[in-house]
Amino acid sequence: MRVLLVEDEAALAETVRRGLTNEGFVVDVAHDGITGQWMATENPYDVIVLDIMLPGRNGYDVLRNLRALKIWAPTLMLTAKDGEYDQTDAFELGADDYLTKPFSFMVLVARLRALVRRGAPARPVTLTVGDLELDPNKRTVCRAGHQISLTAREFAVLHYLMRHPEMVLSKAEILENVWDPAFDGSENIVEVYVGYLRRKIDSAFGVVSVETVRGMGYRLMPVTTTR
Repeated sequence: MRVLLVEDEAALAETVRRGLTNEGFVVDVAHDGITGQWMATENPYDVIVLDIMLPGRNGYDVLRNLRALKIWAPTLMLTAKDGEYDQTDAFELGADDYLTKPFSFMVLVARLRALVRRGAPARPVTLTVGDLELDPNKRTVCRAGHQISLTAREFAVLHYLMRHPEMVLSKAEILENVWDPAFDGSENIVEVYVGYLRRKIDSAFGVVSVETVRGMGYRLMPVTTTR
C-alpha cells in the first residue's frame, strides 16, 4: 500500500513515515503543499495523509485541486485545527477522514487501512437535483444557470441534502453529518439554516424544493423553473 504523507513538521513526518513503513506501507513524504500536490498528480497512491497548515499551498487548496483533476485517492486530513468549520470545509472539498493532532498512531493506521479497503470510487464533480446544481470543488451553487451565494454552513446543509435527494432526513441526521460532533446546541439550528436556504434557492425563484415532512424532517425534491 503506497501512502503520500504531506506534513511540514519534519520530526512528526519522519516519525509517522517510520511507523507506517514498519506497518507495511510504502511511504512518500512531501513537506509543502506544492510538492505534495505535484507528487499526487505524478504517482498513484492508495491513500493520502494531508496536513492543512502547509507552506507554499495549504491543504484545502491541495485537496480542492486534486479533486478538480479527478484524483480520487482517499484522503485523510491530519491537522492541529479542530474547529467545526475546519472539519466541514475538509469534507465539503472531498476529504474522506479527519484526524486532529495529537493523535494515536494506531488510530491513524486503522483509519488508513479502512480508507484503503474502501477504495476510491469516482465521484461526480457536480451534484444535480432538478435544475439545482452544486459543485463541491468550486463551491458554487446554481439554479437554472443563476449563481446563488451561500455561506459555508448553508452550503454544507445543501450539500448533504443534495447527496440524498428525495430522501426524508431528520434534524438529528443533518446535525450529525453537517455540524461538529462536539456541538451541544439545539437541533433547531437545523431549522434555522433550512429557512436560510429556502429563501435563497427556492423563494427567490418561486419554487419549493426543500419540503418539510411533518414530524420527520426535510426532503429535497427535483424542481425546474423557467427563470
